[in-house]
Amino acid sequence: MSAQGFDYIIVGAGTAGCLLANRLSANPQKRVLLIEAGGKDDYHWIHIPVGYLHCIGNPRTDWCFSTEAEPGLNGRSLRYPRGKVLGGSSSINGMIYMRGQSRDYEHWADVTGDDTWRWERVLRAFRRHENHWRLDKPDTAPEGFAEMHGHKGEWRVEQQRLRWPILDAFAAAAQQAGIPATSDFNAGNNEGVGYFEVNQKKGLRWNAAKAFLRPTTFGRPNFELWTGAQVRKLRLMRDDNGLRCGGVEVQTPHGIEQPWLNVGGEVILAAGAIGSPQILQLSGLGPAELLQGLGINVEQNLRGVGANLQDHLQVRAVYKVQGARTLNLRSASLLGKAMIGLEYALRRSGPMSMAPSQLGAFTRSSPEKIWPNLEYHVQPLSLDAFGEPLHGFDAFTASVCNLNPTSRGSVSITTADPLAAPSIRPNYLSTEADRQVAAESLKLTRCIVAQPALAGFKPEEFRPGPQYQTDEDLARLAGDIATTIFHPVGTCRMGRKDDPDAVVDSRLRVRGVAGLRVADASVMPTITSGNTNSPTLMIAEKLAGWITG
Repeated sequence: MSAQGFDYIIVGAGTAGCLLANRLSANPQKRVLLIEAGGKDDYHWIHIPVGYLHCIGNPRTDWCFSTEAEPGLNGRSLRYPRGKVLGGSSSINGMIYMRGQSRDYEHWADVTGDDTWRWERVLRAFRRHENHWRLDKPDTAPEGFAEMHGHKGEWRVEQQRLRWPILDAFAAAAQQAGIPATSDFNAGNNEGVGYFEVNQKKGLRWNAAKAFLRPTTFGRPNFELWTGAQVRKLRLMRDDNGLRCGGVEVQTPHGIEQPWLNVGGEVILAAGAIGSPQILQLSGLGPAELLQGLGINVEQNLRGVGANLQDHLQVRAVYKVQGARTLNLRSASLLGKAMIGLEYALRRSGPMSMAPSQLGAFTRSSPEKIWPNLEYHVQPLSLDAFGEPLHGFDAFTASVCNLNPTSRGSVSITTADPLAAPSIRPNYLSTEADRQVAAESLKLTRCIVAQPALAGFKPEEFRPGPQYQTDEDLARLAGDIATTIFHPVGTCRMGRKDDPDAVVDSRLRVRGVAGLRVADASVMPTITSGNTNSPTLMIAEKLAGWITG
């Protein structure tokens, strides 16, 4: 470990940070330092897909954040997982490959005034690092597929390695309810029902560290990785040209280190939608009133830092079934567990190869919606919450989330101590529009389950319960049963030069601070219409292209 000068210091070895380290260190003339607060990704449960159950809530791999008590959730506080390990949240997430919808990026281009964020332009960045299984044999891929997907990149996308009859029946029921079948959720309009594709390779999780650090980046003499290193704050300085970031202050097992930037170098925050605003605020970059109240010198009054928090809230409806094979009872006995383990050991398939959600559907909560505004994650299991035991009866869970919530929350430090967790307030269901969509989504779930394709399994609504029928009842019950789907974004959002709440410009440069950028999910002005991991990779790919030319 050294504290010498670097051309690029990347804070956070998660999804975005790993890709940036790979791209920027490809130039042997540039010295690159990647800093990660967590440890190495050598915990075996990271790599076994079902191991997310052992990684979420585990301080070895998770920051173990919690939200404040949420009025919209009837006073509940939610566990708020974020990856604290090499690979970041790509080491503990659901592995679903999802870009979002083309309209997401058209909107980003409109609000930033920068056409490089339009769908046809971001598609190039998605394709650059994608390695899609269908293009292993390009002659068998659907017509036009290669124009939408890539095969020469590091980010492996594969089919899931198991199917469930109860999920096939749900897919058929969704089609009977008017949702078309689809084989590709990533062509710009993800409407339809089908099995999710996942970031796995031969039945193992494919995280960002495997994709972008091993083996290429680790072998470069101009690249340095620090793990177990907590960034305390940025090193800021003023000169005749204004405010500049000159490096970082890092707490390591060896003490406090202060790596500095070479002339013209840049610090890139890639610490995520919670970590990046936290570091900015600790450094005196944030809302003046908040910082002054904590005794932190205001270096730049950036009122948007920590604001605009958005997340996907999933409403989890559970249905008991008869005559269906689900994970609830299959894994209940020692013999069942042994058979599951043996199947994975021999074939890398079966329940241990499962992503948290296998079947997906995108549709509209009401006919007047122009685009799909709901996403279903359907699972052949049920439990009260992640980390708790499976129910003692066969069941499936149909979780549905509002893709475009209008509720906005915040991330705020509560002390100048860099080791203290920030206050996280998503403000779920704080708008009438979001409460209405929650009620409509539960009614749509009931409509799907009532279709003939599921009738043979005699589905019985366990949660929320058929006694709740009015929109008011369903919106209130959504507050009782909903939980995060782990997609926080927007807390350092990009915007136009005249936007007083934008934290970064359209090229991800922090307003008023030379030598400092942010590249992670926090820069999204609005949340994407789907899972957020792969859009975060795209953001990093875009920035890497701008920096390297």
